[in-house]
Amino acid sequence: MYRIGQGFDIHRLVEDRKLIIGGIEIPHDKGLFGHSDADVLVHSIIDSLFGALSLGDIGTHFPDNDPAYKNIDSLVLLEKAYNLVKEKGYKINNLDNTITAEQPKMKPYISLMREKLADILDIDVDLISIKAKTMEGQDSVGEKKAIIANSVVLLVKEK
Repeated sequence: MYRIGQGFDIHRLVEDRKLIIGGIEIPHDKGLFGHSDADVLVHSIIDSLFGALSLGDIGTHFPDNDPAYKNIDSLVLLEKAYNLVKEKGYKINNLDNTITAEQPKMKPYISLMREKLADILDIDVDLISIKAKTMEGQDSVGEKKAIIANSVVLLVKEK
């Protein structure tokens, strides 16, 4: 049996924060605003996992008003989310992601992100796709005020 899930996240860019995307710290003059480390890609992946199994969303499991999650590494949340997926008897068949950011350029970091995510999710790196796009100067992303991530996951029931 297969289950598909879709995830989306957006965070504002602000000063005095590290920019963490896909578990990788990316040198930049701004970072993403959020209760946790605001890793937009990992948050999108978590929502895709929860969505595939009708388990709610990231805010349901890791509320932004809970001090336990203040500045937490989003990879810790991803590991917890994937443990729920495994408890339900599923594994990842493949994961497809898109990061939309005007700056910084994501290409130099994509292979590192894929390796980091593959390690956390205990899957082959070839099962994870990450693409990068811009908004060609349009909307809050194009104006360098935010970064978006979209994710789609296909889960398969383990035998």
